[in-house]
Amino acid sequence: MDSTEESKGLTLDAVRDALIRDEDSIVFSLVERARFPRNAPAYDPSLFGGVGERALVDLYVREAEALRAKVGGYQLPEEVPFFPKDLPSPLTPLQKNPQVLHPTSASVSVNEAIWKMYFNDLLPLFTVEGDDGNYASTVALDLVCLQALSRRIHTGKYVAEVKFIDAPHDYGRAIQAKDRDTLMKMLTFAAVEQRVKSRVEKKASIFAQNVTLDECDDEAKCKIDPLVVSHLYDQWVMPLTKLVEVEYLLQRLD
Repeated sequence: MDSTEESKGLTLDAVRDALIRDEDSIVFSLVERARFPRNAPAYDPSLFGGVGERALVDLYVREAEALRAKVGGYQLPEEVPFFPKDLPSPLTPLQKNPQVLHPTSASVSVNEAIWKMYFNDLLPLFTVEGDDGNYASTVALDLVCLQALSRRIHTGKYVAEVKFIDAPHDYGRAIQAKDRDTLMKMLTFAAVEQRVKSRVEKKASIFAQNVTLDECDDEAKCKIDPLVVSHLYDQWVMPLTKLVEVEYLLQRLD
């Protein structure tokens, strides 16, 4: 979500629209990253030959986040840096955004889990083995993927706030009891999740097509497997989003 939407008030429709737009961003970012092979040296801390050196992807993400922070980034609740301790102070005046979430929302982050999931589990599912030496382009696209995933998952803070506003007493009891299991059950809607998985799979099958002018080419091949995107949402995106929602709600009455 952006500040324009927030200024109009937090609504379920606005949150849903933001989540659907994030689906597009995630699919397109994965398609772009799939252009390059795995390029394992970009993730090897020994690439520069020094003991304790960071991998190229770590260096790139840290520098990119530092630059973004200098120009006023990370002021919205869904903008969560992967290396918050390394961020410099902004050089531009802070943007005045409407306060629609609880003040403690800034402390809710699952970026460590997103980082591990992306490199350990997801990347091998949609990239091919190989090394073409394009490490700079590779880590730049990794960052785009990571940011798209993080933004979508941390939009769960808005989801949680909307649901709390709709049923403050029901959620309030579970929050006061610190009952994570009950909160997770209250936030889970199997039918909605199935529609999301079906929608992102369909989007991937369309957005990732290799379009040709060959009339005989009845089967359009995809740059990434649409089932991988559905699996991504099923196993990681939606569970991590609900984890964000639970962590946000547990602080909602503080």
